[in-house]
Amino acid sequence: MNNDLVAFLNARLDEEAALARRCDGAGCCGKWTARGDTVDFCQVDLTGFHPAIAQHVALHDPARVLREVEAKRRVLNRHTLSPAEGDPERPWDDRNDCQFDGDLWPCDDLLDLALPYQNHPNFPERYMPSRATEGHSNRTTSAPDRAGNSGESR
Repeated sequence: MNNDLVAFLNARLDEEAALARRCDGAGCCGKWTARGDTVDFCQVDLTGFHPAIAQHVALHDPARVLREVEAKRRVLNRHTLSPAEGDPERPWDDRNDCQFDGDLWPCDDLLDLALPYQNHPNFPERYMPSRATEGHSNRTTSAPDRAGNSGESR
């Protein structure tokens, strides 16, 4: 049983939340907005951006980032490892699965959460997506579900 992917994702979410809190600034109680080439950061306006870049920057408002981090943490917490050892209800042997959906662990939802961080220097190499699968699991078949139905090819 290896939770290195979970530890990696929690560390990235901690970093994102800490950065968002540092960017919020004292007394900023509004959300970042874009108007043409200007980004309103609640306390100061910065101009000179291409309008699309201004909108992109405003989209990364710290309050929104913190909500997104919390949503990702909830997904991460739902998709915990259910180890094969010691589970008498399992219709198969020696296969760790996702407690939420019964898929082989780490399930595709966790792998999808990790995908944006694949270029991070600490990304666990064993979860690196293969180019052939365009970012999804490099498994050739899905695991059987909790009822023992065999998985279909992916």
